[in-house]
Amino acid sequence: MGFKCGIVGLPNVGKSTLFNALTETAAAAAANYPFCTIEPNVGQVPVPDPRLDQIAAIAGSAEILPTQLGFVDIAGLVRGASKGEGLGNQFLGHIREVDAICHVLRCFEDGDITHVEGRIDPIADAEVVETELMLADLDSLERRLVPMAKKAKSGDKETIETIARMERALVALRDGRPARSVILDAEDGIQMQRLGVITAKPVLYVCNVEEASAANGNALSAKVAEMAAKLDAGSVVVSAQIEAEVAQLHGEDRVEFLSALGLSETGLARVIRAGYSLLHLITYFTAGPKETRAWTIPVGTRGPQAAGVIHSDFEKGFIRAETIAYADYIAHKGEAGARDAGKFRLEGKDYVVQDGDILHFRFAN
Repeated sequence: MGFKCGIVGLPNVGKSTLFNALTETAAAAAANYPFCTIEPNVGQVPVPDPRLDQIAAIAGSAEILPTQLGFVDIAGLVRGASKGEGLGNQFLGHIREVDAICHVLRCFEDGDITHVEGRIDPIADAEVVETELMLADLDSLERRLVPMAKKAKSGDKETIETIARMERALVALRDGRPARSVILDAEDGIQMQRLGVITAKPVLYVCNVEEASAANGNALSAKVAEMAAKLDAGSVVVSAQIEAEVAQLHGEDRVEFLSALGLSETGLARVIRAGYSLLHLITYFTAGPKETRAWTIPVGTRGPQAAGVIHSDFEKGFIRAETIAYADYIAHKGEAGARDAGKFRLEGKDYVVQDGDILHFRFAN
């Protein structure tokens, strides 16, 4: 099951630098000119989770396998992208394919790096991109509404529900609000995204600041945080340039470098976790002598579907899930101790998997 966050923003805000650091590669060209990223680059990154090491130590695992989150570096949008300016139509198509949006905003001054609109104003930048995405949604939904209405005359219930959803989104968009502002619940959001509505996707604002502000942010990132809170969006401070340097370091060198800057972890670790949270994902674990492994599932996933993430046969033949909560596994030093303490549970098909569960699935071949 793959989950992808699309990294978007105006040209020259640090998107490709951030992506390179995220994936610890130079796959995306980072250069001081618009459209240096023509095709979306995709990178899978491990989700930081200190629980993995603790579980593996108790289980005596030979290998540790973290869960993964995909990031897509999408070329910079410009004003007019919804009408095809720049490479707008192509880029908008790429954004429709991701599950959530990581919107990088320039929150630093640097005369050597040009801004496509000649000023440093992250709030205005966010509005430019959001407006283009709303205009693209408006155009797409209006074009599809007429043929859908004709189809609905047959009385097809699913089509009627889809039209109601489209009209609800159109009301918001015509009022200058993103479609996510009228999403009723998680299922409604999923259906809205299936319609290709870009502004139905959850948003994380990534404030790209200068080195001196990497730990605590600056006045510009504070404005973004205030905006994000009002919009019920996420906000993270990061210095893409620092992260690019950190990506080249390992072990103690990395720890010392971060410590010298007053940082306890990389900004990218925060971005990855925030993206994970943004998509309403949780982690369960499998553990044994061979490996301790993390698995990604959406909040609310039941036992059989969680098993299916490992293999479809596990879901089809699901019998039960042998379950230990993470806290109990640690407190009682593994499966044997949890059994002795009465913390080992057998859960059936209706069990909703909880974050941190250590699971072993029983299934029929």
